[in-house]
Amino acid sequence: MPIALPTTRSTPTTSLATKTTLLYGQPKIGKSTFASQFPDALFLECEPGLGELSVFKIPTYTWDDFLAACRLVAAGEHNFRTIVVDTADNAFRSCSEHVCAKHNIEYEGDLPHGKGWSFVKSEWHRVLTRLASLPYGLVLISHAVDRQIETRTGEYTKTVPSLPDRARQVVLGLVDMILFCDTVARKDERGQTAVQRVIRTKPHPTYEAGDRTGRLPDTLPLDYAAFARCFEAPATAAPVLARTTPGATAGSAPDTNASTARKDTAR
Repeated sequence: MPIALPTTRSTPTTSLATKTTLLYGQPKIGKSTFASQFPDALFLECEPGLGELSVFKIPTYTWDDFLAACRLVAAGEHNFRTIVVDTADNAFRSCSEHVCAKHNIEYEGDLPHGKGWSFVKSEWHRVLTRLASLPYGLVLISHAVDRQIETRTGEYTKTVPSLPDRARQVVLGLVDMILFCDTVARKDERGQTAVQRVIRTKPHPTYEAGDRTGRLPDTLPLDYAAFARCFEAPATAAPVLARTTPGATAGSAPDTNASTARKDTAR
């Protein structure tokens, strides 16, 4: 295909079947159920756990199987519009094992000068970029882990996807949305505490999140219908669950109570 200078501007799209999303959170919070409601979803099942859902899936427990599934998707002879990788953590582990076997080593660090790490990251980047470039939505599911962040003024805890750093760096630069599935404890009119599942969508010092589309509120219910409405309505009409009180300004170190403030426990 010849390369030519553009004559018109590209048109932004609000279709979820064109977005690349990282969805992460604690186990059993409902990530796979949420992802299964994306338009015409096909799961690349990298670990067991979909037994309670009625979904279309391809078992991809090895990197060779994962690549074979990607080739089937790329061929386009199907009606799927969203590809769900569940989980990206296990997909990356398979990628690492594949590269190590190819170079006859047991561990990435066995090759000198960091070559093993470089080979794995390059393979991961190659395949993920190709998958994201296809004319389908892409949802990458990961677990959540708390990590200690050091700054000049001290340390604090930040919740991030459990992918290894070299895999996470590729994914974070690739996706349109980083959605953190969290819980909020609130008291009802009778003083009873109820736990609500929510999605965090904006950057914050105590958790990883982001929204390139600009259509999502800071927090919304972990409910696909509420999420999808944000892409149907005008950008200014996105429904907000409740005002969050993160306890710090994005980009700065939070105070010592930030991790508990994030839970938004209502009085």
